[in-house]
Parts: sequence; structure tokens; C-alpha cells
Amino acid sequence: MDTRSTLTLAEQLAAAQDWWREAGVDSGFADEPRNWLEKPSEAQAPAQSAATPVAAPQLEIPPLGGPASSWPQSLADFAPWWLASDQLDTGGTAPRIAPRGARGAQLMILVPMPEEGDRERLLSGPQGTLIGNMLMAMGIAEEAAYLAAALPRHARHPDWDGLGERDLGKVLIHHVNLARPKRLLILGRAMLPLLGHGSAQAGQKPRRIALEGCAVPALVTFGPENLLETARFRRVLWQGWLDWTGGDQ
Repeated sequence: MDTRSTLTLAEQLAAAQDWWREAGVDSGFADEPRNWLEKPSEAQAPAQSAATPVAAPQLEIPPLGGPASSWPQSLADFAPWWLASDQLDTGGTAPRIAPRGARGAQLMILVPMPEEGDRERLLSGPQGTLIGNMLMAMGIAEEAAYLAAALPRHARHPDWDGLGERDLGKVLIHHVNLARPKRLLILGRAMLPLLGHGSAQAGQKPRRIALEGCAVPALVTFGPENLLETARFRRVLWQGWLDWTGGDQ
């Protein structure tokens, strides 16, 4: 007579699992190998969980200077705005330095930024001395020139592409239009992205460029630090100046 008790199906399954677990087998195995580094297809990929967090939208960085409608409309008002506007600050700890000169100057010289040692007067160091000597050779009195910088304060490594995306170039064009110089000399090809020109296109010689929204003729050449370091660059600039002005002093 069979005295064994009859096990239910659930009890049989549990007993089988216990037997395999005691035998040391606690994982499933397949005869076919699988590449676990392979990206699953759309059909194999698990559906995205509804609990997956959604990336926060990127905050739009406001343009430098704020809305163009708020910009100063006279050169007399520009310098105080340049020194004080929170919307124009490009960062850094050096003091902001105002441009200097009068409206309608024979020549406006635009440099990338104030010199590192500038505190109250723009271009008060070696670069300013170089530019003063240039003006003397050009036959232009320093008080007949307008000196300005693309940045309000000195910076060690400006992100010119990023500043261009924030519309700093439009502020510069507005500045030139307020100053109304007869000519514009841009010392520094790094500033070209601000003005809608690729710096990679620039060669060794100074070149004339047209500024969108501005009727002032412009010539772009080496930055002041390069001119200070290399006499050949100074000679190239001088020849470019003579070609541009027709040799008039």
C-alpha cells in the first residue's frame, strides 16, 4: 500500500526549486552565446519607465547689454553705461575702463580689452605707448583719435565665440555708430567672430572688412600684444596703413 502523501503542483515546483538551489544552481543558462555589449534593437529595448525624469530645459543666456532699445543713444551716455550696466558685465575682477576720445575722430582704434594694469585710463601701459607712437607716425594727434576696447575689463582668456553668441558684436557696432569716426582700425583678429567675420580667414596682411550696420571703413590687423613682440608685424601694419590711406599722413 502506497502511504506517500500526494503533493500539489505548487508544492512540487517549490520542491524542485529547492533541490536545484541546494545543488548550487540559482541562475538560468542558455546553450546559445549572447553578445551582452550589443545594443538592443527597438523591439528588444525595454519601454522607458514613466518614472524616468525629464531633462530640465536649458536656460537661455540673455544678450549682453540687454534689449537694444535700452542702449544709450549718445556717445556722452555710452561711457557711464559701459562702466555701470549689470547687463553688460562679462565677468572678472579687474576694473571696468571707459573708452576715451571725442565723436567724429580721425581714427578709432579698437583693442580686445584694457591692459592688465589699467585702473582709471584705457591703454595706460606698454600697449598704450605703442599706440601713441603709431598715431604720431600716422600724423594723428592722440586727442584726435578715439580709443576703445571690445571688453569693459581685462580678461585672461576671453571666449570670443561665446561673446559673439551673446551679441557683444552688436554692442560694438552701436558704439562705433555713436562715435562716428572717419576710419576704424581693429587691433586683434580674435575679435572678428564678434563682427560676423571668421578669424580663420585672416592672413598675415591687414585686410579691409565691411561691418554690417556700420558705414565706417575698417581695417583689421594684429593684436597690440603681437605688435609689441614682433617688429615684422609692425612693419606689415605700417605698409597696410599706407596702402589703405593712399600714403596720406
